Amino acid sequence: MKLLYDLFPIILFFVTYHNAGTIVENTPVGQLFDPAQPEVMVATILATGVAIVASFIQVGGFWTKHRRFEKMHLFSLALISVLGGITIIFGDPAFIQWKPTLLNWAFALVFLTSQFVGKESLVKRMMGAQIQLPDAVWVKLNISWVIFFILSGAANLYVAFYYGLDMDEKARMDFWVNFKLFGLMGLTFVFVIAQGLYLARYMQDEMPKDQQED
Repeated sequence: MKLLYDLFPIILFFVTYHNAGTIVENTPVGQLFDPAQPEVMVATILATGVAIVASFIQVGGFWTKHRRFEKMHLFSLALISVLGGITIIFGDPAFIQWKPTLLNWAFALVFLTSQFVGKESLVKRMMGAQIQLPDAVWVKLNISWVIFFILSGAANLYVAFYYGLDMDEKARMDFWVNFKLFGLMGLTFVFVIAQGLYLARYMQDEMPKDQQED
């Protein structure tokens, strides 16, 4: 459930982008756009605006329920407000396309910094209560997250600016919007599963012998 809540602005961006034509034609929102504007730009601006509003709702909803803010939500809100705002003002999707990369690279920096600042790495702080691991394994896990976030950010840049250069602008933007939701989420699931398989042997070692025999 939390995953869906975290993805709330991204999901709304995806849905709005792919249904922008219907929204513009059948709601008063259409009056805000110049009929001469390219379809892809109208869809991008509309989806970006919806995602910004959704991010504010996400942050406000989390505070209402927990009486605190989640740093990830706040940082994402700041990024989408600035980059999304520039996209809307200048009509250039390149700015909003940078957001997933900057977000992932910020996560990479936080995980890497935690390796050298403080008593425990970020991964150990998140998972240490559930599983006991040798210090060397905690280091590997933390660094693996750093590498994953760096590669995810790089993958977004490649898809946004270098993939399908022979395709028209709308086809390329369509592909990036789909990758932003399904591609990056799929990469995350694969990584988490791979990490779970890596940790399985340590979980097995922690089980009482009578349970291991069963």
